[in-house]
Amino acid sequence: MQVALLAGGRAVVGTLMSTTRLPITAALGRGVLAGLAGTAVMTAFQKIVEMPLTRRRDSYAPADFAETVLPIERPIGRGRTKLNYATHFALGTLWGSAYGVAAHAGLRGPRAVGTVFAAVYSGDVLLNTALGLYQPSTWSLKDWAIDVVDKLVQAAATGVVYDRVLTRR
Repeated sequence: MQVALLAGGRAVVGTLMSTTRLPITAALGRGVLAGLAGTAVMTAFQKIVEMPLTRRRDSYAPADFAETVLPIERPIGRGRTKLNYATHFALGTLWGSAYGVAAHAGLRGPRAVGTVFAAVYSGDVLLNTALGLYQPSTWSLKDWAIDVVDKLVQAAATGVVYDRVLTRR
């Protein structure tokens, strides 16, 4: 909304920004949707850009995680691939939820992406290491770069979708 204010006898025209915040449930809901979209972007980036460049095969880290923390038996064949993708996207919604919390607290854009990435990525590495699924001390610089870049693509895409697509200003 455009407003005109008098400043020292002169009219100043500016935009009045709403100071109302979304309820936390709405911010989380938008975060979940943004996280799904961000995960789709990361998956496409991995398949189209990163994996052809690095010659890395598909990772089953999400399936390994699900099999460790859920009371399920390890599926075989296509069942494991389906579990892998389902877990991959479910975990992506958690990244999106974290972005929704950050947005609710007033963070947006690169600051929010950086904050959420630092918190969630470090938590991801620590949790998977504690579960015995990751051994980051044995990772090469290339392994670290692949992991960080892929997940940073996800975090950045989540932020863009949340801020530019799901939030009307």
